[in-house]
Amino acid sequence: MTGDLMSQARAGDGEAFRELAEPYRRELRVHCYRMLGSFQDAEDALQDTLLAAWQGLEGFEGRSSLRTWLYRIATNRCLNVRRSVSRRPAAEWDVPGVEPPAPTRLGEVVWLEPFPDPLFDGVLDVPLGPEARYEQTESISLAFVTALQVLPPRQVAVLILRDVLGFRAGEVAGMLDSTVESVNSALKRARSSLRNRLRPAADREPSPRSDSPSEDAVVVQFVRAWESADIDALVALLTDDVFISMPPVPLEYEGRDAAARFCTGIFGAERRFDLVRTRANGQPAFGAYLRGPDSISHGTGLYVIDLAGDHICAMTRFDNSVLPWFGLPRSLPSR
Repeated sequence: MTGDLMSQARAGDGEAFRELAEPYRRELRVHCYRMLGSFQDAEDALQDTLLAAWQGLEGFEGRSSLRTWLYRIATNRCLNVRRSVSRRPAAEWDVPGVEPPAPTRLGEVVWLEPFPDPLFDGVLDVPLGPEARYEQTESISLAFVTALQVLPPRQVAVLILRDVLGFRAGEVAGMLDSTVESVNSALKRARSSLRNRLRPAADREPSPRSDSPSEDAVVVQFVRAWESADIDALVALLTDDVFISMPPVPLEYEGRDAAARFCTGIFGAERRFDLVRTRANGQPAFGAYLRGPDSISHGTGLYVIDLAGDHICAMTRFDNSVLPWFGLPRSLPSR
């Protein structure tokens, strides 16, 4: 059947090509997201990949699987984006009436975007190759994707293809028009850099399972504290080394005291919020809606939290432009 579809696609049948590529569309989008850290850039790279594959189908000689060939195209499209000088610049703080406290530091990764959990459906069940070293859920977390963004582009490609997807060194060398020795060298450097960046997370309690009673208990407490602007209850949920970031704004806050100052500013001037639960990157997430005098709550952003046991070890704030990706409205009636 696949052979018939391939013949039809080579003859110019666009529907046959779509049928050939469809089984790989979702996993290719996630691959592009890991490479780029941006949902929008991943969508663009996926479309570029499928167009290039359609236009270059005559060049597919069948010496590798169609899946491997598509990954080759997608990886090289993403490498071109990573090397581009036109990556999104940092943004300025834009919350009217709220002056943020002095940050603990300025962030390196300012173009990070969240990825809606429903789009992972079917992807996390894809069988991995024998070289894979990471759990699928770990490799979609914001912490992991963020750490990838500061590695050199080629190291990112090699680490994802080898350690996340499990392709063999020879396959990766073919995808990158490189040698096995070069791939192994890049992988060694990438593993070392990533290990250093993720080491603090390795010392924490593990996260509870997604949608488990343990996770839900923390989420309920977080929503209650946030919606009531209860700083003490909120701070009690945080680990000592909690980390707050807010791409594309480069301000970052580390530690309970810094987090408390940040949250106090958010709730200043009697600002109160409604939260709507969702999920991003395999983690609990919340659309945040500022209650207005007109009994309408207006979307101000999306918060994604990372858990260590029954505490929150990280919180990432994204602006309200991401809300539609999660099926969340720009505004809703106040509760």
